[in-house]
Amino acid sequence: MDQTHQIGDYQVLSVLGQGASSTIYAVMDPRDSHVYAIKRVVRHTASDQRFIDQALNEHEIATQIEHPTLRRSFKIIRRRKLVKTTELLVLMELVDGMTLELGRPQSLEQSVMIFHAVAQGLDAMHAAGFVHCDIKPNNILIGSDAGVKIIDLGQACPIDTVKERIQGTPDYIAPEQVLRLSITPQTDVFNLGATMYWTLTSHHVPTLIPKKGEGSGLSLGDRELRPPAELNENIPTALNALILKCLEIERKDRPATMMDVKNRLEVVYHQLQQQKVNAGEAEERRPA
Repeated sequence: MDQTHQIGDYQVLSVLGQGASSTIYAVMDPRDSHVYAIKRVVRHTASDQRFIDQALNEHEIATQIEHPTLRRSFKIIRRRKLVKTTELLVLMELVDGMTLELGRPQSLEQSVMIFHAVAQGLDAMHAAGFVHCDIKPNNILIGSDAGVKIIDLGQACPIDTVKERIQGTPDYIAPEQVLRLSITPQTDVFNLGATMYWTLTSHHVPTLIPKKGEGSGLSLGDRELRPPAELNENIPTALNALILKCLEIERKDRPATMMDVKNRLEVVYHQLQQQKVNAGEAEERRPA
């Protein structure tokens, strides 16, 4: 790519990713050499307005929450034709890393640490009055420094919102998102549970909305969810129970808060650490 290519006042360094009507670039501010990410959203037709709206929503919510696990958003730049916004630039924090979808952890301990970091970030969102609504492996970035960032707040909304249309990702979507009930922190609990399930088993959770071409979806009563420990024998009992609890159809049966999820993940992590210590001590006692 031509290194002199500009977007607004910023020099484009590379293309980081592309979506339906948006492209994300790594850019540098030539005034101070600071690097950022820019999401560029273009309105080609009237139907693209929702992508503009989602980008504006992401920026508005991100600027109201400060937490190291949530990607920061710094400013927006609008380009208009008459009164309509035809192009939107969102200047954001640049994260050097890859998504959980593309780079799953090599160990159970690493996975639990990532889940714990995500739970912390979501707990901060909930404390600020918002729900992410689209937690999935592709929206979790693992930095080159092993740091974790939650990205894409385009579908996020205030707690207890009832959305006008179904929003979410089929393999991770909660029942209340499909049924267009109020969105609560337990929606993120389900989404995170589905993310943990896939990360540890390579299988997706059966949800109430199918992927394209995969039938008409499930009813509330016919879901067959195999316990994750059946698919991965290394998953400890406490983690298996937590994931299943997060994936309950009824919200009242899930953990009440993301803080509950975070605390239970801490217990799992300490158990894994103790198992490692016990295994090391047993190895030392083994006769030569």
